[in-house]
Amino acid sequence: MDQQPGNRGEIRGFLAGRRARITPAQAGLPTSARRRVAGLRREEVAVLAGVSTEWYTRLEKGHIGGVSEDVLDAVARALRLDDDERTYLFDLARSARRESRAPSRRGDVEVPPRVQWLLDSMTMSSAFVRNGRTDIVAGNPLARALLAPMFDSATVDRHGRPNIARYVFLDPGAQDFFVDWGAAGAATAALLRAEAGREPRDRALRALVGELSTLSPEFRSRWAAHDVLMRHDGVKRLQHPAVGRLDLTFQSLGLPLPGRAVHNLVVYTAEPGSASEDRLTLLDSWAATQSRTARPSRPSPQRKLTPWASGRPSE
Repeated sequence: MDQQPGNRGEIRGFLAGRRARITPAQAGLPTSARRRVAGLRREEVAVLAGVSTEWYTRLEKGHIGGVSEDVLDAVARALRLDDDERTYLFDLARSARRESRAPSRRGDVEVPPRVQWLLDSMTMSSAFVRNGRTDIVAGNPLARALLAPMFDSATVDRHGRPNIARYVFLDPGAQDFFVDWGAAGAATAALLRAEAGREPRDRALRALVGELSTLSPEFRSRWAAHDVLMRHDGVKRLQHPAVGRLDLTFQSLGLPLPGRAVHNLVVYTAEPGSASEDRLTLLDSWAATQSRTARPSRPSPQRKLTPWASGRPSE
């Protein structure tokens, strides 16, 4: 994570990156053949936002704590920020106002029993809860079966809890498990970047980003892009070691829990009547059996499920 005082490096990198991606033509500004940069200059952003060049330059250098919401909104419009990016900019401003606070050691929020009951009731969907650092803090048996490579990875913590980012970037097997590994990496880094805007002084988050930056060139590249994602949903394609290819839709929903920490309920489902539904049903059957006979320990499908005869089902 950027180590500038008061998180100024984070602010500078984000605003400069958003400015660089907008061409003068896109902003409705005149262009010149002698132009040295493809993106907007600081003075052009200042004109679009209705502020002075000196003021915007100061803002881009990280002096954002005392800026009003109206001015931030004008900058967001000038830089054509999407909803997640705009929220991130406002999070950075709020964090700057609290910059005198020491780094925090946020304790993990215990998942209430009612949430676990909810997860366990979703028998035809893989459902789990992740926090802003992408730790999987609770899940149903089908989530454990579906994400078996992640749960069985050497990247789990000492309590056996998976971290999605650590698995994606540090376990070579992730490139086989995620069919669209590049997209998974981009989304995961962007989720962590959003969390860094909300909680820049979270020591556990800083440690995670530092670890990933040190060990993964791919993560360093993604992190430097300053892309932001608040909520992630869509289609996930997995190559499961036991049942083969799974094309699943997934939805991420905000889950209110005690404290300010962000948690999301993530649900994976298959299209009715599809081959992926059949394979997910197979995993569900195994997971239900293991849940009845082997609580609380659940062997990995990698070791216990018998793969299809061909090794991977036909597409």
